[in-house]
Amino acid sequence: MTLSRRQLFTATGGAAVAVAAGGGLTACSDDLARTSTTAGRAATSVVYPFRGIRHQAGITAPASAAGLVMGLDVRVEDRAELATTLASLSASIEQVMSGEAYEVRDGGFPPLDTGIVEPGPTGTSVIVGVGDSLFDDRFGLADRRPIELQPMPKFANDSLVRPERSHGDLSIVVNADSSEAAVHALRQILRAHRGTLVPRWMREGFNQLRPDAGPGRAAGRNLLGFLDGTANPDLSDDALTDAFLWVQDGDGQPDWAVGGTYQAIRVIRMMVEFWDRTRLNEQEAIFFRRRDSGAPLGKELESDEPDFGGSFDSHIARANPRTPGSERNLMLRRGFNYAGGLDDNDQLDQGLLFTSYQRSLVDGFVTVQRRLDGEALEEYIRPLGGGFFFVPPAPQGDEHLFARLLA
Repeated sequence: MTLSRRQLFTATGGAAVAVAAGGGLTACSDDLARTSTTAGRAATSVVYPFRGIRHQAGITAPASAAGLVMGLDVRVEDRAELATTLASLSASIEQVMSGEAYEVRDGGFPPLDTGIVEPGPTGTSVIVGVGDSLFDDRFGLADRRPIELQPMPKFANDSLVRPERSHGDLSIVVNADSSEAAVHALRQILRAHRGTLVPRWMREGFNQLRPDAGPGRAAGRNLLGFLDGTANPDLSDDALTDAFLWVQDGDGQPDWAVGGTYQAIRVIRMMVEFWDRTRLNEQEAIFFRRRDSGAPLGKELESDEPDFGGSFDSHIARANPRTPGSERNLMLRRGFNYAGGLDDNDQLDQGLLFTSYQRSLVDGFVTVQRRLDGEALEEYIRPLGGGFFFVPPAPQGDEHLFARLLA
């Protein structure tokens, strides 16, 4: 039986949200849908559209102040149960992104909303990806696997990467204006799927956003103190994003994957005590950027093109050498800083929740990471986990997010 979206919201404990034609949240472009002037909430908070756009909105939305990254495993018996679970997950995400109030139930039932945040826009977007393991022999989806989707391999500096904090049938990345909003989204999603979606690993993150971020200017600093994301591609250039970001017709991908993108997630610990004892000129040489301004060495502005002088040893030279053909390796980098308390040796567990999006994993993340193998920065960082996933395009009409995958 096919469930309507209203029935799906009921099944997941949420009130139906008007997103179909004529509804208050309908959007036919990637524009922001609505702003908020609710007391106690930033006036710039928005509702991001869930459906009726080309791609999942959180991928290209501006960087957010708070968020989390998670891998999950599916615990259902067959493809029919998988279809029900994924349709329900889609409805839960649509509800929490909408900012609409949940149904108030009478009687002795637990409330459908945790009450962590008030109803209204919170800048919440949820990005969902599917992992390689979802296409094993459990659900008959092997012939629908995106052609480059694979378990994340180990790279040269991956001695601390562990299976229990890597991979997953699904990935969830939550972006929000506050930690409370991010945690609210996660709780609302997980409570509706207890027993069918099992968390595998999770990290919470944050960003201190710069008010003047934009093309050629990073959204914020990482916990090594350097601006992070300066050279991200200009997302206003549709021809450019089609070339490096979104899967196209003719790529040899399954039909359902056209318009989606590959996602790479890396939980990267930074050895901050070691870094904090390193001379500033050495830190800047490792990145090939000034720490204060973000300008490439020998330049004035953050947005200036670097001149590597024929030496490609620095981090930014290896990541993006700006040589003929290297534009093929562009990817959209997103992420959060994280601070996870102390490790077993009473050292600070801090670092980066790195995510990237690209049309091709091989041309994008894998090639760039291979170039970075052996760089000087590896002395100060230790990847801990993560995974490769494929992010489907946004749903259209009344379909749910995974409808084309399961059709």
